[in-house]
Amino acid sequence: MINESYFGGFILLGFSGQPQLEMIISGIVFFFYTIALMGNTAIILLPLLDERLQTPMYFFLRNLAVLDLCYTTNTVPQMLVNVWGKDKKITFGGCTFQLFTDVALCTAECMLLAVMSCDQFSAVCKLLHDMNIMNAQLCQGLVAMTWGIGITNFIILSPYAISLPRCGNHHLGHYFCEISAMVKIACVDTTAMKETLLALCFCIFLAPFLLLVVSYGFIAVAVLKIKSATGKQKAFGTCSSHLIVVSIFCGTVIYMYIQPGNSPSQYEGKLLSIFYSIVTPSLNPLIYTLRNKEFKGAINRLVGKEKGSVETTGH
Repeated sequence: MINESYFGGFILLGFSGQPQLEMIISGIVFFFYTIALMGNTAIILLPLLDERLQTPMYFFLRNLAVLDLCYTTNTVPQMLVNVWGKDKKITFGGCTFQLFTDVALCTAECMLLAVMSCDQFSAVCKLLHDMNIMNAQLCQGLVAMTWGIGITNFIILSPYAISLPRCGNHHLGHYFCEISAMVKIACVDTTAMKETLLALCFCIFLAPFLLLVVSYGFIAVAVLKIKSATGKQKAFGTCSSHLIVVSIFCGTVIYMYIQPGNSPSQYEGKLLSIFYSIVTPSLNPLIYTLRNKEFKGAINRLVGKEKGSVETTGH
């Protein structure tokens, strides 16, 4: 039972009344969270240990892994505590931090995926000049820009969402403090908030997605001009991995926030949020590494060094 007495925070309902469904979902979330921790940690560390992976693509990939780790850790531990324990409460401060972080990281990730598509365009279409175009200073500046846009977006949206009058209603129909769930429990007209949210989502999610589509149009033309079958296969493998990641993440977010007509149902909204905030970050390292010969080669070289070191020590 949830204590209904007001305590200054929020009660995260999740799928209350369906304990079996909650346990199934929590098991799935825990599984994907474990994959996200291991996979993204490997992506962060491996390029630091192998000089061959110190390229613009892996620089952006490391930053994506950091974002994914922060993104999942912002929501999963609290969610599992609420589902596995009896107390489904979250303090006002904890909810505010979770909401602000969720908006900032989600925005930064979408912008970073758009930046990575430009890097893919540079690598395929401007192959001879790629290292001159995507130099270290530019890469660092682009990553800083993605974080800056994320922080700006949460400064615009989050304070307004968290301060909406709720008339004593502190039951959030979600697993974590998510902006649309916060707007739904407001007891005032939220039309202006919804329109602002839609406009910002259009600029932050749909515009980069369209940029990506245009970039990949040029990439497709460039790949078709490559005469070498090996070159075509390598370019296709690298670009298709990124395209899959972007389609999953941006497609889910666009469907949830920018779809015409009615917003997703309550259950559908919760499942979509779990998918783009927990499942997608765990799929990213699998998609990028399992399809990437350079990354698998770096793992083999690292394992070979470790084996050689052990054998040398043994002798």
